[in-house]
Amino acid sequence: MVEIAVKYIESVTGARGVAGDGERLCRGCVIDSRLVEPDNIFVAFAGERVDGNDYAERALEAGAAAVVLTRDPTEDERAVARRMGAAIFVTDDPEEFLLRLAQGYRARLRATVIAVTGSIGKTTTKDILAATLSKRYRVHATAGNYNNLIGMPLTILAAPRDTQVLVLEMGMDGPGQIERMSRCAQPAYAVITKIGTSHVGLLGSRENIARAKAEVLAGMPASSVNFEGSHTLLVLAGEDDFTPFIIDEFARPAGVDVVLCGMSSDDDVSARSIELDESGCATFDIMLENGSQYRTGLSVPGLPAVQNALFAAAIAQRMGIPQFEIDEAFHELSITGHRQEVRDAASGARIIDDCYNASPESMAAGLDLVARLDASGSRVAVLGEMGELGEESARLHGLVGSYAAAKKLDLLICVGGAAARKLAAAAKLMGMPADSIFCVPTPEAALARWGNVFGPGDLVLVKGSHAVGLERFVEGVMGDAR
Repeated sequence: MVEIAVKYIESVTGARGVAGDGERLCRGCVIDSRLVEPDNIFVAFAGERVDGNDYAERALEAGAAAVVLTRDPTEDERAVARRMGAAIFVTDDPEEFLLRLAQGYRARLRATVIAVTGSIGKTTTKDILAATLSKRYRVHATAGNYNNLIGMPLTILAAPRDTQVLVLEMGMDGPGQIERMSRCAQPAYAVITKIGTSHVGLLGSRENIARAKAEVLAGMPASSVNFEGSHTLLVLAGEDDFTPFIIDEFARPAGVDVVLCGMSSDDDVSARSIELDESGCATFDIMLENGSQYRTGLSVPGLPAVQNALFAAAIAQRMGIPQFEIDEAFHELSITGHRQEVRDAASGARIIDDCYNASPESMAAGLDLVARLDASGSRVAVLGEMGELGEESARLHGLVGSYAAAKKLDLLICVGGAAARKLAAAAKLMGMPADSIFCVPTPEAALARWGNVFGPGDLVLVKGSHAVGLERFVEGVMGDAR
């Protein structure tokens, strides 16, 4: 983790020092006072409900070597800092403080940085990359949802000093954010998984989403000046309709090489002859950029995982991972939970737990999976609303409802308000029987009605935006199953 003397914090971050011993060494950085350990840096954020500045004394008493506030310290805080031998800094922008501190530490790590962004599939791609590269390297990767302007620098700052590869997920909800993260992280490799409709309500169009994702190139040196002695590389989906736009408008002007991944023979890294087993896990022929071809398979379900695996294989091969170790990693995968995770409920039903988040594209992928897997009983989809779609919300929920109707489900349960009702109405309009479609306002309402209904042979997809909270429905339906 980061280690820095108090006397260097001001020059590295621009924060104003107001108290403290310049020789004291700080180790690690946190933003939650409850997590403070001796010698940590505690950075206070003034949120809508909780003001971290109010917990400065708690952090100092817990042994923090430095606290970073967004206001001048009180006399009591100064007194506690003197007593504990700690420092106090003041900054107008705690996000920028973290980014600058992380950028300074990243420069000292001597690690290869890989950035992963895109509308869907970021976390799965990050997980597959980390697992594959761990075959040869000491890897530190984004945990949980630490993929924003606060979480990404905290991920860097938590990396062990002997880290060889940093795999960083980069999310955003507005323009300029990924650029700031990229300039901090300075990746040698980057993946843009897909340009979808997530955040279209915030950015206005898919082109604007593409521009925001392409900001990942901002911190990448041109291949001719790559400090690591090899070409910087951007990995893209060959079939994505915005791939040519990103190449022409961003990658070529930046002097960054491009590799295309997909299901076409024209792609540099491709998959052919894909087959899904009874758990939805794929077996396929993979063709790598160097021309090698072999049969491999994934231990995680869903066709989208194949595309994500191709992204990982493209970078792994460039970084010297032999094909047999790529194959081993693919068969041993374990991804972050609530993402197309097929689970066996105590009742005997199979639950496709895909409730971490949702977009129209990932909704379609989930519906594809529930339609493709074997089921001797009923096929059911429990779909929650999708967020951040803005003026496109009604239309895109309607498209998902129409797609659900085409999958010949036995039961469709829509969870939420007006958007969920739009989804249900579209499914009915496209021919799904009205007595097979239901709308409920909350996961608890769905659980009260259907929590004990599913049994052996039933296959149940549960998917929606994280704000809907469908994980509560999943855990209720799972019963005592582990």
